[in-house]
Amino acid sequence: MFRRVLIANRGEIALRILRACRELGVQTVAVYTKVDADLLHLKFADETVCISERSYLDASSMVVAAKNFACDAIHPGYGFLAENADFAELIEAEGLSFIGPDAGTISSMGDKSNARAMAMTFGLNPVPGSDGSVENLAEAKSIASEVGYPLVVKAAHGGGGRGIRMVSGASEFENAFAEAQAEALALFSNGEMYIEKFLDRARHIEVQVMGDGAGNVIHLGSRECSLQRKQQKLMEEAPAVNIPADDLQMLLDLSVRMAGGLGYRNAGTLEFLYQEGDFYFIEMNTRLQVEHPVSECVTGIDLVKLQLEVAASGRLGFNQEEITIEGHAIECRINAEDGQFNPSPGLVYDLEMPGGPGVRVDSHLYNGYTVPHEYDALIAKIITFDNTRHGAIVRMKRALDEFALKGINHSVEIHKRILDHESFKNATVDTNFLQREIVRSRPLAHL
Repeated sequence: MFRRVLIANRGEIALRILRACRELGVQTVAVYTKVDADLLHLKFADETVCISERSYLDASSMVVAAKNFACDAIHPGYGFLAENADFAELIEAEGLSFIGPDAGTISSMGDKSNARAMAMTFGLNPVPGSDGSVENLAEAKSIASEVGYPLVVKAAHGGGGRGIRMVSGASEFENAFAEAQAEALALFSNGEMYIEKFLDRARHIEVQVMGDGAGNVIHLGSRECSLQRKQQKLMEEAPAVNIPADDLQMLLDLSVRMAGGLGYRNAGTLEFLYQEGDFYFIEMNTRLQVEHPVSECVTGIDLVKLQLEVAASGRLGFNQEEITIEGHAIECRINAEDGQFNPSPGLVYDLEMPGGPGVRVDSHLYNGYTVPHEYDALIAKIITFDNTRHGAIVRMKRALDEFALKGINHSVEIHKRILDHESFKNATVDTNFLQREIVRSRPLAHL
């Protein structure tokens, strides 16, 4: 096992990684920016180092800090540098371990159009669309007419729901393509785009995998991630329900086959759309997911500890037959946002977190903490687990009722409305459910 790990992230995921390290007897070095000097995990780290004024994107500074503090490895968490192939390559070139896939895999899967083509070689069908990436408007228009409307324009090197536009008809295409490409250039420094058919009643299903880098791969079951707004997930569940068992098993097997064929190392997630009995590959995320806790609840496996163990030893330590999926888990992402989904930074006080049987809270909040405006709005993840899906829903309602804070707006009320909706209770939601049934049905200004 590693002696010391640098945590190249912030917020709840930095605290999550730190706790896993401490339980494994691994020392931690926590980086932070000047505006983040009061983060909770800094109080528990063995060493702390200010990395920048505001940014967590300086790969060289991360590696220098890791070497200065005699770290063996760097854990990137999610977001920021987590899927940056140059970062992974730099870490390993300096003799450190990157707790994630190798740089070649990150680069290969980071090119979404390339990932689509590769998925087909392993028997997975991508969403109908362009065969590869497109860079200019004329080519894009031609492909769009072949794919047919409605469709989606996506950044080939994007992520996190950015660089994406839905297009209803030909008259909207030029503006949508220009906007998506401009956003992709600004955020990812790459303007390559690709085009997919828009599936209007699709569900978002994903498969959690873990590999040792030598072709041995296991899955930790499926997740339902259909509850999202503008490609940003709000609520997740494990396992996915209302899918024929044979179809779901086929998806799990093919996901393992693809990851094994890639020689995949560490944690990853294959994402799919499911509509009218068919699965369509979207992308592979080469990192830990925000929603990993629901998979942990139904498998009893600590994914972050497993990441550390696999990175240190190069071995998985168990096989697929030793993994069982039991019960049901739900995660609600609580964001610091008002009823119009605008960020709501500010001082937190009178904070009360839920607890009790089957309730887990991953959060870096505490009374007196100031939520900054510079970073993502996620402030807490409330996870509930029970033997049945109904039990997990009931428990989540109770947990959301117990959650309270003052000083900033937050998104708890929208989660309550989702939980009370018949479509959610019956597990018949799709990726457009939130906008169609919740946002449009009643104004959210007073949430």
